[in-house]
Amino acid sequence: MQRHLISAADLTRDDAVHILDTAEEMARVADRPIKKLPTLRGRTIVNLFFEDSTRTRISFEAAEKRLSADVINFSAKGSSVSKGESLKDTAQTLEAMGVDAVVIRHGASGAPYRLANSGWIDAAVINAGDGTHQHPTQALLDAFTMRRRLIGRDAGLGQDLSGKRITVVGDVLHSRVARSNVDLLHTLGAEVTLVAPPTLVPVGVDSWPCAVSYDLDSTLPKSDAVMMLRVQRERMNAAFFPTEREYSRRYGLDGDRMARLPEHAIVMHPGPMVRGMEITAEVADSDRCTAVEQVANGVSIRMAVLYLLLGGNEPAVTHSRTEEK
Repeated sequence: MQRHLISAADLTRDDAVHILDTAEEMARVADRPIKKLPTLRGRTIVNLFFEDSTRTRISFEAAEKRLSADVINFSAKGSSVSKGESLKDTAQTLEAMGVDAVVIRHGASGAPYRLANSGWIDAAVINAGDGTHQHPTQALLDAFTMRRRLIGRDAGLGQDLSGKRITVVGDVLHSRVARSNVDLLHTLGAEVTLVAPPTLVPVGVDSWPCAVSYDLDSTLPKSDAVMMLRVQRERMNAAFFPTEREYSRRYGLDGDRMARLPEHAIVMHPGPMVRGMEITAEVADSDRCTAVEQVANGVSIRMAVLYLLLGGNEPAVTHSRTEEK
């Protein structure tokens, strides 16, 4: 592992599989009566969130506490940032407090990279989402979920996603989740197809390691997993499609469309879901939808990333004699 985790594109195939395998070890901790490891005792981690978040922030906090780290939660609202303090000054304040790692979510693409490479702070930096750029731990937890469901919990150890066909549907233009998944899934050997209205496909997508389609119905029968993306209205400054009803009719996933998927195929969503627009309640609540499972897997993945960046060489999970019996 490198010192920071800024982009899914920075991970090699071996890096990614190592993280996924470590997350399987961490997932076993969740089955214990006491869900705690002493691995990061004495380490201080700051969750530096300049954007609103529910799943990612709580997931990172749960992961940090399960590894026994000291956790500081920072929200831009109610802090000196709202008074005009710069990222540099905030970073230097954290450096003065002697933090070991910073988990940062920022509305500006490139902010985590800047923090990691500026010399402002001597700590590991983990990107929890920056603008429309990257969200590497989301891509990792998505790949972890796919490997578990499509290959198997134990059978998947040491395996990548070679030959799996993944379809990503929706607002690709504004989605850091889509970008991260395209990078990571390609590294893991999967075939990725992006499906979106032409207005929500980024310029330069031809250079991405994926295929592009504008017809959802034709791609569904060939998909092992379909990932639905939320339409990010808060990032839109223009009308990218005529009406919500029109978008839902052409690019929403309902029961009829789900029935066209192969029997083994799964439906994914990074959350939060806008029910009735990109996904119907019938699909969201079905056994094939992994949205809640992805949240649980997110804690295991983030535990694995934190352990590998900060934990040193000791085993992540120590098994007692009673467990071995």
